[in-house]
Amino acid sequence: MSVSTFTQLENNIHQLSLREQLRLLEVLVRAIRQHTFVEPDIQEDELDRMAVDPNIQREIRDIEAEFAVTEADGLGTI
Repeated sequence: MSVSTFTQLENNIHQLSLREQLRLLEVLVRAIRQHTFVEPDIQEDELDRMAVDPNIQREIRDIEAEFAVTEADGLGTI
């Protein structure tokens, strides 16, 4: 979207009543959620694959090693 198109849209929004602006906001939120929503089962499958991925496991070990010194600071884990 070009800047001029966005500016025109923004100006048009300001001409709407508060009720119309809220309705537009609801429509936008619904559209964004539908566009970005990921099925929970798909997320779980991705997490399961990551858990057994040797590259991910190696990265986790590297991170744990990097922060191992902080574990001796006497602070408990949450």
